[in-house]
Amino acid sequence: MKPILELKDVVMEFEIEILGARKRVRAVDRVSLVIDRGSVYGLVGESGSGKTTLGKVSLRLYRPSAGVVMFDGVDITKLPERRLRPLRRRMQLIPQDPYSAINPLHTIGEALMEPLMIHYGLERREALDRVLEMLGRVGLVPPEEFVNRKPNQLSGGQLQRAVIARAMLLNPDYVVADEPTSNLDASIRASIIDLLLEFRREYGQSLLFITHDISLVSLIADRVGVMYLGQLIEEGPTDQLIKEPLHPYTQALISAVPLSGELGYRKVTLKGEIGDPATPPPGCRFHPRCPFAMDICKRQEPPVVEVRPGIFVKCWLYVRK
Repeated sequence: MKPILELKDVVMEFEIEILGARKRVRAVDRVSLVIDRGSVYGLVGESGSGKTTLGKVSLRLYRPSAGVVMFDGVDITKLPERRLRPLRRRMQLIPQDPYSAINPLHTIGEALMEPLMIHYGLERREALDRVLEMLGRVGLVPPEEFVNRKPNQLSGGQLQRAVIARAMLLNPDYVVADEPTSNLDASIRASIIDLLLEFRREYGQSLLFITHDISLVSLIADRVGVMYLGQLIEEGPTDQLIKEPLHPYTQALISAVPLSGELGYRKVTLKGEIGDPATPPPGCRFHPRCPFAMDICKRQEPPVVEVRPGIFVKCWLYVRK
């Protein structure tokens, strides 16, 4: 069975201005990954690592500077918008900030009815009936009380549920959930995750779950990719990657989780902060912060090595000399 999504050597560059000079920044650098149908792929890394950009490239919200984006066996890399539109309902984004996802001048009902009328040509009454049913499903009850409210009249958790409802109304095959719980209280996070996984099971969806919380990914993902400064530096099945992380950066992410020491993980402490993607360091991008950096790390970029079947790492520690 062909995967729902495949990225091949994807590059995403943006032009920015620094001190009056124009410069191209590579936010995603030669990333390849596969997301199987019906699976959850967890993408982890610090802010600034390129996770959100990669997610938007996978949805063709950004057209990549290089590489290939395959959706359900179709090359959508360069498809014009008129040919992409029939696929749009099959791929949906749940953004990190729900307040920026819905027009503040629209009611929740108007925001949720619009995609149904655009993609399915439904009349307003039928679209409203579906919206009311979906609002009930995501826990906004009674739905009649929420359908006429504006976004600023909902709490963060309620608005996130409304954004999830809007995405699920189109019954998508592929969903990118970009830090969907990062702005919510701990008491609400679990219910939002349960809601996403419930839809995934019911509809057989594939989910790209973007987060900085590797402990959360360990609970819900089938496969995990770790990003650093635009590059995928480790990837593998969740249970194996969490049990035996290879890259020092992955080890540091896991050792930062409370009680990781009691569970037998060695403590890996990083120096400084993530670098600037506009001026990445030479060699391995992680070497300025790595406690195990060697001379070669400062001079040459490491290749991607398949250490064990299905487990890949980009690190000189695993390259046979």
